Amino acid sequence: MQALVALGANLPFDAASPDQIITDALNCLGNSWYKVRRKSRLFKTPAYPKGSGPDYVNAAAVLDIASDSDPQAVLRHLHDIEARFGRRRDTRWGTRTLDIDLLAVGGLVAPDPATQTRWRNLPPADQARLTPDQLILPHPRLQDRAFVLVPLAEVAPDWVHPLLQRSVLQMLDALSSADRAEVRAIV
Repeated sequence: MQALVALGANLPFDAASPDQIITDALNCLGNSWYKVRRKSRLFKTPAYPKGSGPDYVNAAAVLDIASDSDPQAVLRHLHDIEARFGRRRDTRWGTRTLDIDLLAVGGLVAPDPATQTRWRNLPPADQARLTPDQLILPHPRLQDRAFVLVPLAEVAPDWVHPLLQRSVLQMLDALSSADRAEVRAIV
């Protein structure tokens, strides 16, 4: 089975710049349980929401995981990597040394289609202030963010959102050309 992850950083950690942090974090993703199948190039994007901090460096990766892997265990692995790079969860959508989002695990919808749909359809003001108390898969903002979809299109262009029934490329094509143009390859 495959897991899709997105990475972002816009603050240095120790002597490492955000692009070095993302490169190092990509190298940390694999372990004895997970293998990195594909990694995207690095991309520079404006902070989200716009004007909230320095530009981000973003990337995406596909992990091969055991078919019986618990998505919570995958998420814990990602959080452990974030912690190694000084991640603190002080402010929603704030600046950070490293953010790794679990975007999808195969075609799994968690915890259920109604909950995923409710979080996906939250009004923008609620998106900025509410945080789910459980893992939501696929990630409820996946289809809205060029900084996720552009790197993801390099590594999993044909993955299909199990509820929207659109591929990564179709979701990316649905975004405005201005949003897509803000995501610039740096490596």
